[in-house]
Amino acid sequence: MGVLTKIERRAATKGVALPLDQILMDDCIEAMRALPDASVDMIFADPPYNLQLGGDLFRPEGGRVDAVDNDWDKFDTFAHYDQFTRAWLAEARRILKDSGTIWVIGSYHNIFRVGAAIQDQGYWILNDIVWRKSNPMPNFKGTRFTNAHETLIWAAKSESARYTFNYRAMKTLNDELQMRSDWLFPICSGAERLKRGGHKAHPTQKPEALLYRVLLACTNPGDVILDPFFGTGTTGAVAKRLGRRWIGIERESSYCDVARERIAAALPLDESALKTMQSPTAAPKVAFGVLVETGMLKPGAVLMDAKRRWRATVRADGSLDASGASGSIHKLGATLQGAPSCNGWTFWHYEDAGALKPIDALRQTYLLANEA
Repeated sequence: MGVLTKIERRAATKGVALPLDQILMDDCIEAMRALPDASVDMIFADPPYNLQLGGDLFRPEGGRVDAVDNDWDKFDTFAHYDQFTRAWLAEARRILKDSGTIWVIGSYHNIFRVGAAIQDQGYWILNDIVWRKSNPMPNFKGTRFTNAHETLIWAAKSESARYTFNYRAMKTLNDELQMRSDWLFPICSGAERLKRGGHKAHPTQKPEALLYRVLLACTNPGDVILDPFFGTGTTGAVAKRLGRRWIGIERESSYCDVARERIAAALPLDESALKTMQSPTAAPKVAFGVLVETGMLKPGAVLMDAKRRWRATVRADGSLDASGASGSIHKLGATLQGAPSCNGWTFWHYEDAGALKPIDALRQTYLLANEA
């Protein structure tokens, strides 16, 4: 995996071959123009927010907030931003397969303008998803509500499009309840927040758990995902983990360098862990799938009961597999015991330093770490 220059990219696409698992270092509109019609299965776009910041922002103690003040986020007027939005959405529509979908994420600064452009160009909106941040940045001036969410628009190319939606996987990921349109994830922090020279490598880095859910919901292994605003490569890293192909477009060389290193270090999941399914049972306050999405339990991890009689492998959608039998943590536990029901949180254990601990301990750790 590397970064393609404009000349290399045009040579690669001249024969209508997709530059899979590559970063195209170029303007997003120019780069998309060189891609073939109807060639990608999904587009995830995190375009500039056009925040219109009027100067530096400071914390109450005087420290400067590391906010978005980059040139790539600045547009002279709303009309200029709208023109840019329509141009990249038109190219996105051309290269998206008829069965494909597009995801666009934004804040209140831009998402309504983008949403109108999406509808004007003939896309059919399937959902708007609210990403509710469990640890949002506070409103330091105390003049408005804390901005604690962002909005994702999920759209197909037409009302009649036959698009991919892995309903069963989403339901299993949410412990047998239908996945809702309000998603709770923390913003990037700690080890996941990429830094260079003590500063954020990118001001709007998205959490991998968010992309994990998006890709698992509406793509399949081997599908091609395009990210025209690639940044530090979250989409590429998650696509690699989940066995998807990806194409990234990014004009900032510093972001390309970070993304290349990050994706090279990402480990793809074992093929058996990529299988998904769904089974019916009740859901606790925190879904088991959340532990998988956030990396507290990785797909491929082995769980067992307290007496080590049964062993099960965690799969990408939060289901378990035990020698051909599969199901949720609750359903599989009940099946193996021949019981009418089972509390999977206390039945299944993971090994930590040679000792077995119930997976409920991980759930409690997650709750403590993400208290609002």
